[in-house]
Amino acid sequence: MIKKVFSSLTKDIGIDLGTANTLVYVKGRGIIINEPSVVAINQKTGQILAIGNEAKKMVGRTPSHIVATRPLVEGVISDFEATEQMLRYFINKVYEKSWAIMPRPRVVIGIPSGCTEVEKRAVEDAARSAGAREVYLVEEPMAAAIGSRMPIQEPVGNMIVDIGGGTSEVAVISLGGIVVCKSLRIAGDKLNNDIIQYAREEYKMLLGEKSAEDIKISIGSAYPDVEKYEFIMRGRDLITGLPKEIILHDDHVRNALNRSVKLLIRAIKDAVEETPPELITDLMERGIVLAGGGALLKGLDKLIMDETTIPVKVAEDPLTAVVRGCGIVLEDIDALKNVLLSTQYDLPPR
Repeated sequence: MIKKVFSSLTKDIGIDLGTANTLVYVKGRGIIINEPSVVAINQKTGQILAIGNEAKKMVGRTPSHIVATRPLVEGVISDFEATEQMLRYFINKVYEKSWAIMPRPRVVIGIPSGCTEVEKRAVEDAARSAGAREVYLVEEPMAAAIGSRMPIQEPVGNMIVDIGGGTSEVAVISLGGIVVCKSLRIAGDKLNNDIIQYAREEYKMLLGEKSAEDIKISIGSAYPDVEKYEFIMRGRDLITGLPKEIILHDDHVRNALNRSVKLLIRAIKDAVEETPPELITDLMERGIVLAGGGALLKGLDKLIMDETTIPVKVAEDPLTAVVRGCGIVLEDIDALKNVLLSTQYDLPPR
């Protein structure tokens, strides 16, 4: 009875708690929040000054006592208190125009498949401390597959490659479970760092993280294109200490990203090698689906197709695939209960 009352007063929430961005889905309304996973903290007082978009504007522009930081590193919580505050901020934002005095929603959260029990517990505890009544965890590749409308409950092979900010995950799914999974710490942030390192080594220039991301989005590619692209790269000359600008071409960026892209393709090949023969047949027919922000890297689908001989397609709106999957689970938790991870609160009392 109490649960029914809570359900009628609260809005259940699906959260893609990403290293780079946090997306929030509200049951019956869709995706209403898409903000950077950044928290700005005053180190003198310990006070949180800004979260999300406002905090992202401060990155690299703060005085020494203010730090704009990401509370999640490589998909897992590195700062528990900041993560709790960030979750509370997003939950309260959902309810800011609601008359609910003390929101206690049910929350479905997508987490990397390689999470340890300790890391799972940290996510769950942070969500409960932020005000969640019930917390359900789902692996991100599973959520991305559900969000991409793949028939994960059927006895057929479905292959998803979810390239996020901190982690990339390659999974083969059948009958509502993950048959093969590879998780690696090569994703959007690593590609940004590759560009920063390339600028340092080739041009003796120091780039900021945001500048590197702008270059990756504008002219980054994994496969040569007929059309050539260029970008004016601005940074600090490491020799003179003065501002410097250079015209960067797409083939330069491709060289910078080459090693990381090769490691990602190696992980996809390893997953294919471990896939049972019957499911390989399905993959040849159904193809590989790319999700996450990294799926938008130009030509990545063509390169993977050349290397694996399996058809590859990019999911519709790949950036929101995981949170859409969390939302679909939220809409019918009972029917999709088998895709959820067991948590500490599921254990019987001693």
